[in-house]
Amino acid sequence: MTETRPLLLGIDLGGTKIEVGAFTWEGEELLRRRIPTPQGDYPGTLGAIAGLISEAEGELGRTGSVGVGTPGAPSPRTGLMRNANSTCLNGRPLKADLEALLGREIRLANDANCFALSEARDGAAAGAHLAFGAILGTGVGGGIVVDGRALTGANAIAGEWGHNPLPFLTPADHPLPPCYCGKRGCIEAYLSGPGLAHDHRRITGQDLDSPTLALRAEDGDPEARASLARYEDRLAKALAHVINLLDPDVIVLGGGLSNLARLYERVPLLWGAYVFSDEVSTRLLPHRHGDSSGVRGAAWLWNGCAP
Repeated sequence: MTETRPLLLGIDLGGTKIEVGAFTWEGEELLRRRIPTPQGDYPGTLGAIAGLISEAEGELGRTGSVGVGTPGAPSPRTGLMRNANSTCLNGRPLKADLEALLGREIRLANDANCFALSEARDGAAAGAHLAFGAILGTGVGGGIVVDGRALTGANAIAGEWGHNPLPFLTPADHPLPPCYCGKRGCIEAYLSGPGLAHDHRRITGQDLDSPTLALRAEDGDPEARASLARYEDRLAKALAHVINLLDPDVIVLGGGLSNLARLYERVPLLWGAYVFSDEVSTRLLPHRHGDSSGVRGAAWLWNGCAP
C-alpha cells in the first residue's frame, strides 16, 4: 500500500548545528542531515532551516509535517522566543516566521522536551508513566513526559530545572558561579560542561574540558577524580529535587556529559541522602538515541505526542 500521509520532519535547532530528520509515522528514519548553525544570524538561521527542509522533501519526493526543537520557548503571551542561550532567537517570532517562510503550520517545542519525548516514546524511558529527560551539555535543560505526551506548562517552562539554584549547598559550592541568565548559583552553572571545567579550573588552575577530565580521572589523577566527585554529588542533589517534586519512574540523561558511564552507578548511590523517601525506585539511564533524540522528538510533535 502506498503511504499517503506526509513525512514527519524534525528540526533540531542547536547552538552549533541544525539537523533535519525525516521519519515515517511508524518511526523509521529515512534521512538525516546536519549543517553548522549561522552564528548570531537570525535571518540566516531561518534560511538554513528552510533549506534543509526543502532538500529533504526534494530528495524523498514528499512533503512533510515539520516539528522544531529549539533552545528556549515562545512566550504564551507574546509568541516571542525567550530563555534561549542562542540569544539571537530571543525576542523573535520564530514560529510565525518559519510558518510564513515555509507556507505551512509547524509545531515548536523546547529542545529538552523533544529529547525527553523521543526517549519516552521508544527510547530508554519507553513505557514509563512519568519520565524526566535531563540534558547535560553546553547548557542544562529538562523535559517532562507523562503517558507519552510532553508537558509545556502555563508559562512554557515545565522542566526548566537548570535555572533553579543548586540545592543543599556546602562550603565547596561557594563562591556561587555566575550564569548567563544573570543569576548566580544556577544548576546549569555547576552541571554544564563549561560549569564542570570552570569548577576544576577554580580549584586546580588547570584549563581542561570535560572529556579530558574524565580521561584523567580514569587514569587515576587525584585532582580530576575530586572534580568529578564534586560534580556527581551536585548532580545527585539537583536530581533529588526533581524526584522530590515529580517522583518520575525514569530519569534519562542526554548531552555530552551523559556519556560519563560512572554517573549511572555513582549518582543513585548519592541521591538517597537528599530524596525525601526511605528508598528511591527512580531509575537513572543513559539515552538510547544519542544526539538524534532531539530531531526524533521534534518529529513526534506531529504523531500524537504534542503538548
